[in-house]
Amino acid sequence: MSSQAAPVETHDHHDIRPIRKAAMWVFLGSECMFFGSMIATFLLYRNETGDGPGSEIFNIPFTSASSFVLLMSSLTMVLAHNAFEKRDARTTRIWLGATALLGTIFLAGQIFEFAEFVHEGLTLSTSSFGSAFYMLTGFHGAHVAIGVMMLMAMFYLSLDGRLYDDRGLNVELVGLYWHFVDIVWIVIFTVVYLLQV
Repeated sequence: MSSQAAPVETHDHHDIRPIRKAAMWVFLGSECMFFGSMIATFLLYRNETGDGPGSEIFNIPFTSASSFVLLMSSLTMVLAHNAFEKRDARTTRIWLGATALLGTIFLAGQIFEFAEFVHEGLTLSTSSFGSAFYMLTGFHGAHVAIGVMMLMAMFYLSLDGRLYDDRGLNVELVGLYWHFVDIVWIVIFTVVYLLQV
């Protein structure tokens, strides 16, 4: 198996790469509005805990470690993109796999955290705080899971030399999505966890 990525296929008269990149930015812009509304909702209900637990059950050191893992995945995503630009398929696969692994570790940490919170009595139906918290962090987790699936799809496509920069799953576009997910988490972590203590 060749260690070089498939050659870039460009079509001077039908190069849709700028259109696809613009479409991704439009999509990410709509996602900003989506998460912005959910963050605003959480801020509105952050003190509406009813008879249930609130932010006092948060384990900041644990969530900080999970956040660090997710942020490190942005670095591995950059390394994957750089390797792809150099047409190094093997190194691209290594960093794509590392990024997916870090994302999976973050998701495992979030599932563990949710389980602990439910054990402490915080559920979707406990209070407005609980509903807003789970909706915001849960939807972000779903975005991370989608990103992990895209990364794994690119990993397997690269095995057959089917990664291109002008069509199909694209390392640059998935990288933009992944960095967006990481940036959103920085905001969520700050607003939901750090500003509550």
